[in-house]
Amino acid sequence: MIVAQSILAQEPQVKIERAGDNVTAKLAGHWTAEYAALVESLAVEIEAEAGQHHVIVDLRQVERLDTLGAWVLDRTRHELGAHGASADFANASPEQQILLDEVAYRGFHAPEKVKSSKIVDFLVDVGKVVTGAGRDLIDGVAFLGELVSALLRVTIRLRRFRGTAVVNQLEQIAYRGVPIIVLISFLVGCIIAQQGIFQLQRFGATPFVVDLTGILILRELGVLLTSIMVAGRSGSAFTAEIGSMKMREEIDALRVMGLDPMEVLIIPRILALVIGLPLLTFIAAIAALSGGGITSWFYGDISPDVFLSRLRAAVGMNTFMVGMIKAPFMALVIGIIATIEGLAVAGSAESLGRHVTSSVVKAIFMVIVLDGLFAMFFAAIRY
Repeated sequence: MIVAQSILAQEPQVKIERAGDNVTAKLAGHWTAEYAALVESLAVEIEAEAGQHHVIVDLRQVERLDTLGAWVLDRTRHELGAHGASADFANASPEQQILLDEVAYRGFHAPEKVKSSKIVDFLVDVGKVVTGAGRDLIDGVAFLGELVSALLRVTIRLRRFRGTAVVNQLEQIAYRGVPIIVLISFLVGCIIAQQGIFQLQRFGATPFVVDLTGILILRELGVLLTSIMVAGRSGSAFTAEIGSMKMREEIDALRVMGLDPMEVLIIPRILALVIGLPLLTFIAAIAALSGGGITSWFYGDISPDVFLSRLRAAVGMNTFMVGMIKAPFMALVIGIIATIEGLAVAGSAESLGRHVTSSVVKAIFMVIVLDGLFAMFFAAIRY
């Protein structure tokens, strides 16, 4: 019984008293979000009883008042004024008065609904995507300029070069990434050879699967698969590491200590990428060709000796160099995108997750675009 009475005492209450042209609404209890429905109904009751009279809202017996209660009371005051009446608050504690003043200052106004069509909204979204892409391109070029200037500073003063950090990043990017890249490349090589054999045997051209596998892997798939895997594995790690340091203000601490974050954090990572990605590309190509050779042996009755001899005849040094030339440029693009997204992280875990996802998506997209541009360039110079 005591508990029930206590709960009833906490519920918001209002007592309406009339004295001439004035109406006094004496509030009591807890005017909080816990009793939101009752607070709303009592506010409607105050409006109904007020009419065209002046209303004094007495807060002397209000035990608790939160933002919802203050907003409902302030809204009631405005609605009474709109209907020709007026209202004032009385006997509010200093804390309650501060909350009422803040609510009145901020103003909770519903945003106006702008009429638009789905076609217009779609075009607006397309425009935002295009402008965002242009902004990202400009930011990337500006960041590349900062990176080149930092590299020149480090080159002039070699004692500022952090070789230990580069070796550590090489271990993380290249050495620890070998198993997964070898496995995936080997399986892709097997799939290419198997599908090539099944399609070419219709025309009695099964041996040409060696030419197909060798050229496709060395020119395109070796570097492309490696870059995509590095973007998903190391690029996301760069963004997460730099982003978490940005969240904990460690990058600002480096600047306070007189250290350049570009030299300490970014140059070692990008240099390790530029060195490690060509090595991983070479290993991936060897693994894929091994998978293609084994599959050709089992499915196409092409012995390893025949496979190697045909591969030597079909593949020239230019075919091998095409894939190797692409690798450093793709590594540079992955590194720039990953570090830019990491430095753009704000102070929340949601922002970190959003930028890590954006880093991987943008890096993979740009790797594919760059591969297409290189393909057109090498075709134009007949290399």
